[in-house]
Amino acid sequence: MIQRPVEPRGSLHTADFLSLIGVPHLLPTVSPFDPGYDPATLESHLSQSAHLMSILKLSMACWLIADEGATRRKAAAARRYGVPTVTGGGPFEVAVARGRLPEYLDLCADLGVTRIEGGAGFTDCRLEPRDIVAMARGRGLDVQFELGKKAGGAFTGEAVGGLIEAGRRWLDAGAVQLVIEARESAQGVGLFDGEGRLNSRFADRFAQAFGLQTVLFEAPNKPSQFALLDHFGPAVHLCNVRLEEVLRVEIYRRGLHADAFAKPRLRLPRMDRPRRTRLVATVSPGRS
Repeated sequence: MIQRPVEPRGSLHTADFLSLIGVPHLLPTVSPFDPGYDPATLESHLSQSAHLMSILKLSMACWLIADEGATRRKAAAARRYGVPTVTGGGPFEVAVARGRLPEYLDLCADLGVTRIEGGAGFTDCRLEPRDIVAMARGRGLDVQFELGKKAGGAFTGEAVGGLIEAGRRWLDAGAVQLVIEARESAQGVGLFDGEGRLNSRFADRFAQAFGLQTVLFEAPNKPSQFALLDHFGPAVHLCNVRLEEVLRVEIYRRGLHADAFAKPRLRLPRMDRPRRTRLVATVSPGRS
């Protein structure tokens, strides 16, 4: 009996195996959010999943009342891992309502975040999109804008039309991406009905109006995440995913999850005959 040579431990790699079984290389299309984790937890998730993240959201206003050193440590950790950061829309709305948007933007820039999220989810923003984007850009900040009211219920056809028009105004003003509201429940809000079912027809309207590279869909729980991936396939950009759920979302996106393995838009490409290629051991620099 012929024995295969024993490879030294650490010389075989997960990326090579994924390629061997036909898992495609995908650009980062998940935007997780930090609702107030401690810095060490956030740093651990970055070490594990930074390569999967398109942008990290410092969510709600938690970062404003946490110890400032902890907030700065989080922003610095994301920069070390090459992950852009965005502050959530809530503090933006409060800042606008209190007449303190310039000071808010100054603070965000001083923290070293990449982008701010604007919105009118629980207030009415009377400032012009071009003025807001200009103020942000003057401080080195990009802008994304969230479409939808937090207490507005599930979208109607008329509401979707109005939001698409609003989204176009923000993009024309220089916003880089748009976010579709789903809150923490994805139930009875935005694209999701009272039972949490996705309105795929309305989702398609946003995708057709803006493209999947520009529109981000909030997907705060497993049903919303899987529904959007089932409908659009791996190219859909999901946001407001909890840090501890990033890996689950990404194996589903790649057809590696049991529930995704046979889904038409997510299944791995067909392999007509087994590949004979085997994993090749490599030696890392400094290792013999």
